Amino acid sequence: MTFYLSGFRSFLKLWKSNPYFELGPATSSASFFLGVHCVIGNQQRWFSVKPTTPPNSKILNLLVTKARTLKKGNDSNKQASSGPHYFAAGEAKKRSHLSGNPQNQGHTLPVKSTVQLPTKPLNSEEWDKLKEDFKGKASFEDFVISQMTRSCSSVDVAKSLLAWVAAKNNGIVGYNLLVKYLYLCVFHKQTSEVIDVYEIMKAKYKSLESGGYTLLIRGLIHSDRWREALLLLEDIKKVMVPSKKNYGDCIQGALLHQDVNVAWSLYQELVGHNLIPLLETLKAFFDHGKDMNDDQYSNQLLDILLYLRNNQLYPGESFAHSIKTWFESIPGRQWKGQFTTIQKSGQCSSCGRAIESIHLSPEEYEFLKETIMRDVIDGGDQYKKTTPQELKRFERFVKSCPPFDIVIDGLNVAKMFPKGRESQNLLGIVSQLAQQNLQLLVLGRKHMLRPSSQWRKDEMEQVRKQAHCFFADNISEDDPFLLYATLNSGSHCKFITKDLLRDHKACLPDARAQRLFFKWQQGHQLAITKGFLKSKLTFQVWSLSLRHASRHV
Repeated sequence: MTFYLSGFRSFLKLWKSNPYFELGPATSSASFFLGVHCVIGNQQRWFSVKPTTPPNSKILNLLVTKARTLKKGNDSNKQASSGPHYFAAGEAKKRSHLSGNPQNQGHTLPVKSTVQLPTKPLNSEEWDKLKEDFKGKASFEDFVISQMTRSCSSVDVAKSLLAWVAAKNNGIVGYNLLVKYLYLCVFHKQTSEVIDVYEIMKAKYKSLESGGYTLLIRGLIHSDRWREALLLLEDIKKVMVPSKKNYGDCIQGALLHQDVNVAWSLYQELVGHNLIPLLETLKAFFDHGKDMNDDQYSNQLLDILLYLRNNQLYPGESFAHSIKTWFESIPGRQWKGQFTTIQKSGQCSSCGRAIESIHLSPEEYEFLKETIMRDVIDGGDQYKKTTPQELKRFERFVKSCPPFDIVIDGLNVAKMFPKGRESQNLLGIVSQLAQQNLQLLVLGRKHMLRPSSQWRKDEMEQVRKQAHCFFADNISEDDPFLLYATLNSGSHCKFITKDLLRDHKACLPDARAQRLFFKWQQGHQLAITKGFLKSKLTFQVWSLSLRHASRHV
């Protein structure tokens, strides 16, 4: 038995990634209170981070005692005799069970600021001198710890900063400093340090904000106390739905510690909230299933593959390798995977079989057209996207024109080439398409007709001579008009915009409508992949620009 995975393509302008970690809001280094305003549905809730003083808080007492000792020792130029401070330099390395914490050579890292970040731990006098040289308006401590997180400084260097702050403030280290120090511990995989910070936060705060929870969960899953990450997840649920990152980390922790039932339970809970799992979360299930002879687990992985298909999720190369490896590792099945490409005809280059077509049947097309009109364009409230009067005016306009071949989001494509004037960009695109004797519709807004530095009157007149044009009110959205005109012109009509239309897809009522919308979008949305101003433009069907990894068995 053989299965194939197609090649990978990427279109960086259409897809962007977001950083994983979220840091808490900036607070004073001596502050123990943080208010976070959460909006859940139509309800508003507040939850706060408040200090508590447990009677037997060993961590806090140790921190305060050692900080005061360190301060006294520094003032008298004597070394503290009560042992190393909790934040003393070198303690991270001693307590850590993990290796690989990079230590930079030299003394400072140059940054674009009024101070230079140290690359080795500093003592109290050295931090005092650095603060004296600081000319910024922000808090020195907050500024330095923020720069450390951006440059991923050594944990020991950050700890020396916190030790200095604690010595200056009677053992008090603010929430903002703790969270950003925690970020560095998680980044450098200093698990024992994560646990120490967790103990401090648990003793000092009744609850945390989302960034603190996210970091603690990510840090705890690699330790033998990983189940406490599940407790933090439950704390988040009391206020809001946890993020897919939180669920994903807990799932990976459960798989790492061989608790498959917990992992699948969390996965079902995740998708039950209509959250799209991170691909790295799904990849973890396949990595865990390698060489596993378990029919139930295998069926659950096949369900994930179906989930990927139905939700138009495309694995990256690493994930595709995990899928391939899992198939080949199934005992007694003798699968063999090969990477392949898909021909323009839709056939697999390796086996010659036809891949599922992106073209809709006439029945599917009519169903999608009616659904989009009802749930996207009208949406139950026409005032959200336009006015009923303007929509009627547009409907009459479309009926008075012949079917269009290409519908252009004028304002969107005019901004594709930042170096050019917007009206010039739009005219260049329209002129090249008009040379092919195509029926064109340009959708725009009324401000585009007012002469300005970006919108020249003579260029817009040339656009109107070569294409049908409709200019909506400035407060209206372009997308409903674009979808309406394209669908009403027939299945041959294409449209041009950089917008991926995710919000409109989300308005569709069920999985079938969303899947048909995406298939229609794949075959009808064009992307400008090459060209600038008067040079020849290259258009490409949008689906070929996506990071793609289809598979068939």
